[in-house]
Amino acid sequence: MATAEPIIMPGYQGEAITGPYDDPDGDSDADGGVPNYEGASVEQVFELFSAAAPNGWRVELIEGDIYVTPPADADHEAFVSELVDQVSERRRERSLRNWTGIGLNVPGASKTGHVVPDLVIAPKDSFRGPEKWNDPSPALLVAEVTSTSTADRDREKKIHGYARAGIPVYLLIDREEAEVIVYSEPSGDDYTQNPKYKLGLTIPLPAPLDFELDTAEF
Repeated sequence: MATAEPIIMPGYQGEAITGPYDDPDGDSDADGGVPNYEGASVEQVFELFSAAAPNGWRVELIEGDIYVTPPADADHEAFVSELVDQVSERRRERSLRNWTGIGLNVPGASKTGHVVPDLVIAPKDSFRGPEKWNDPSPALLVAEVTSTSTADRDREKKIHGYARAGIPVYLLIDREEAEVIVYSEPSGDDYTQNPKYKLGLTIPLPAPLDFELDTAEF
């Protein structure tokens, strides 16, 4: 891989695309140069990049832009692990389950957005079968933990897709800003409630979780 930086293709309109995935095996002589994606739709290019992505890399289609992101660092994963542990231990509705790495379809600027939240909470058996991108309607909460390379889309673009999908709660743990925002009551392409808390405080989560998240443990 030529670089560990995320690839961003904003507003793809069918032009040729270059980047590390042009030659994932590093054997540029074998394929005669850079593939030409001219005339392809954003969905087609997204599928090509998804198929070529190395294991552990995340490919998402958010508000018409394609993002290819390398695996998260250990600090990010420690935050996600602590969040999952607290939800599993404290949630009052025992029929709920946690999904990490599950793909969701969400309405976006393109025909469909494809996102992979850090955590999805939904009733048991909500997601089954071979589909990579799932109906988001069972999701009761999605959570994102920011990294330097993902923070902007977590703070802005993903809000719109989650709200349009009608997901009741979007929990944003912003490591760079040292704060947590609990978005709830989706309306249109935004949430009407978005209380903000300093990281380290005890934070109330709305129903159906209906417990306090202790962010001092992060």
